[in-house]
Amino acid sequence: MDSRRPPIAPAHPTLPEYVRHWAQVTPDRRAFTFVDHPAPGSRGVHRTLTWRRLELRVRALAARLAEEAEPGARVALLCPQGTEYVTAFLATLAAGLVAVPLYPPGLPGQGDRLSAVFADAGPTAVVTTSRALEEVRDFCGGTSVRIVAADQVPDSAAGEWQPAAPDPGAIAYLQYTSGSTRTPAGVEITHANVVANARQALTAYGADAHPVTCVGWLPLYHDMGLVLSVAAPVVRGLLSVLMDPVAFLHEPVRWLRLLAAHPRALTAAPNFAYDFCTSAVTDAQKADLRLDRIAALINGSEPVRPGTVDGFHAAFAAQGLSPEVHCPSYGLAEATVFVSATRPGQPLRRFALDRDALATGKALPARPDDPRAVLLAGCGTPVGQRVRIVDPVSGAALPEGEVGEIRVQGPNIGRGYWGRERQTRLVFGAETDAGPGGWLRTGDLGTVLEGQLIVTGRLKDLIVVDGRNHYPQDVEATAQDAHPAVRRDRLAAFGVPGGAGERVVVVAEHLRTMSLADIDVPAVIRAVRAAVSGRHGLRLAEVVLVAPGVVARTSSGKVSRSLTRERYLQGAYAAEDAR
Repeated sequence: MDSRRPPIAPAHPTLPEYVRHWAQVTPDRRAFTFVDHPAPGSRGVHRTLTWRRLELRVRALAARLAEEAEPGARVALLCPQGTEYVTAFLATLAAGLVAVPLYPPGLPGQGDRLSAVFADAGPTAVVTTSRALEEVRDFCGGTSVRIVAADQVPDSAAGEWQPAAPDPGAIAYLQYTSGSTRTPAGVEITHANVVANARQALTAYGADAHPVTCVGWLPLYHDMGLVLSVAAPVVRGLLSVLMDPVAFLHEPVRWLRLLAAHPRALTAAPNFAYDFCTSAVTDAQKADLRLDRIAALINGSEPVRPGTVDGFHAAFAAQGLSPEVHCPSYGLAEATVFVSATRPGQPLRRFALDRDALATGKALPARPDDPRAVLLAGCGTPVGQRVRIVDPVSGAALPEGEVGEIRVQGPNIGRGYWGRERQTRLVFGAETDAGPGGWLRTGDLGTVLEGQLIVTGRLKDLIVVDGRNHYPQDVEATAQDAHPAVRRDRLAAFGVPGGAGERVVVVAEHLRTMSLADIDVPAVIRAVRAAVSGRHGLRLAEVVLVAPGVVARTSSGKVSRSLTRERYLQGAYAAEDAR
């Protein structure tokens, strides 16, 4: 393994310029490796691009795209996970076009979202691969969109073509939001935004000073996957090792094996992935794992539960996993992705907060063993950004320990939403008592304690009953612990209108290993009702137990409470067992 430390690159304003730099300075170093898993039990087939080869492929595809679309036009990326996706993204930027990171039409459960985003972006061209070409042609049938298969463009297409340096303030790509709380919107991320955020993340996780290998299975159309598996490695000249999300879901140990195979590996995943590994990786699979050389385990995209971190560490401590590599983090697409993080080498900061006080907007300490305590992990501090906790209505800054909306300001904040001027002014132009305009309304609730940012929930997700605030993820955590038949992290709690105020509903999937006929459904519902009533003082109007895969999900795999609520109100779960 080539462990030579890459030199520090001079500052460049765009990602394609970094690609050219590394191709000139370290042409034969590995840039991107995709590990394919063609069969169950496969240890993986590695396909690698060096920096020289990457630069050539980027130029060849960029030259072709420049023939198909005018500067500033949108190009939809409908590629499967792999090196072609990386090439397509960087080539689109190099050609002065606007990338729209998406996925092939065959992704289960995401057809409606893909059609809506595609129509919203209005791409002139599509980049895909030979493997997905036919389904992409069917998807684009009847349109004038030009389709380019990246792997069918020969190296010779590069010729003498050289890209013009894009304006750093121009849009590099549209990052569509996951849609967990609203209809997906395209965030305009500029070249300067993505370079700034990559540098911020590299600094936060110590990768600016010490070389790491970025290892990831997160889809590249997801903001965290794109920045940590593509942008950050390109800025620092690091090796990025990729695998398909489906390969991870089929055999999660594959991810851990890649982490073990690469010294000082840096990786990122949502909370559920760590829980999944804890429960699914067998003792036999653990036997040959060595996890003592991991640099950082980033946990983001979902609320970070201290119990998940503790469980994961307990499951893999015998493999040498250090408890100080866990890095709870916070971010969102509107900020490119990264906002704040716990630094590697620091112990997990955990906070036990009084549930009743939290419901009134106060973060007061409680005993960790108090059954009414809420256990939350600190998400560290920002790098290169300003974060404030404010009253969501007045914008007035709140003191430490009070819960309010998280607002962010920095060079990584996107320009706005594509084609949505009113929403852009509302979200990206917030005022605070620190000065007019320029602050991002995240829509997330949080507080600061002992210098740590603590995220408590989503403003729009709050359930308000009799004047009291209830966080849905808190209710969901109680419900999934109430009975072993409830599938973890596959349930949604939400409020719906009722005659005497808001009614609270929980829609939950049952375990994959059980059929509905084998489950005592009334007993499950009684257990969930009792647990939520006892822990939250909250009466559930209805508990619906549904089959695995029924609860609505976003493109990044998170439960979509808003879509689940919408389907519930439409009667979509009427055929399922409900009480």
